[in-house]
Amino acid sequence: MLHLALALVLAPVMRSAPDTVPLPGPVVRDIQVAPNEVLRTTTTGTGDPLVLIPGIFGAAYGYRMLIGPLAQRGYRTIVVEPLGYGWSSHPKDADYSFAAQTARVSEALDSLGVSGALVVAQSSGAAIAFRLAVARPDLVRGLLSIDGGPAESAATAGMKKAFKFGGGLVKLALDESALRHDVRREIVRNSGDTTWITDAVVRGYTAGQTADMSGSIDAFHRMSQAKEPTSVTEQLGRCTAPVLLLVGTVRHPAEVTDEQRAMLGAKLRSFGIDSVAGSGQYIQEEQPAAVLDAVARLARTASVLADSATR
Repeated sequence: MLHLALALVLAPVMRSAPDTVPLPGPVVRDIQVAPNEVLRTTTTGTGDPLVLIPGIFGAAYGYRMLIGPLAQRGYRTIVVEPLGYGWSSHPKDADYSFAAQTARVSEALDSLGVSGALVVAQSSGAAIAFRLAVARPDLVRGLLSIDGGPAESAATAGMKKAFKFGGGLVKLALDESALRHDVRREIVRNSGDTTWITDAVVRGYTAGQTADMSGSIDAFHRMSQAKEPTSVTEQLGRCTAPVLLLVGTVRHPAEVTDEQRAMLGAKLRSFGIDSVAGSGQYIQEEQPAAVLDAVARLARTASVLADSATR
């Protein structure tokens, strides 16, 4: 099942971050956006909204190194897990295209009364975040992508290969232990510093899926068949929010390619790239301070652009 893990892995892990002031516990809310479609949201802190969208694995746990420090800096952090990701529901017959995922995330944020948020996204979560910035500029005032690009489809070649003979065979071959093994392998392959990858972390990253293995495999199968109604690349010129791409210098299979970086620079109105030495894809795990600094830079850029727009 290596191909399945290769096609799916895209997320973060957890150590404790020092907080100077005790924060109230996170508020977990499951938001129904359609029959059998429920998105898990986790809110911490008060203040300006900052939305975090994870990859398929990791859920809110994958952002644990950021949530506390961001809340201490005056943000209301809101993790939104897309359908089929983490602890959100895994319906068998849903539309798992990135376009449909974007509409669901938008509805969840509307339910929470969010507008004008900074958005931080990683891996496949970034593909949703780019679409969100285009479709709902009222929701996004700035986007920080952690080593994730505007992928054109959730149906990657690896995922299609994994489900070439249907979901039944995958269910026979993939149990909880095998899933954790494959996820660990892919996280290691895409990390620069691998010291954060422990058994406990891998369990944290896969907990939402292993709690519903059959449903998760059904969801993955549907993702492998997903078709997008339009090309996100063709729509990026409509994105008015500043975008900052944070990439590690350690080459890895899931990296944003040079061609993708050039395309983003050509299409987006406000775009920057920052590199983090020694990191791979999981910068929020390997060097969380670099992500916190990038959020601060993005917030300043968004404020400058907003001020200039009102003059």
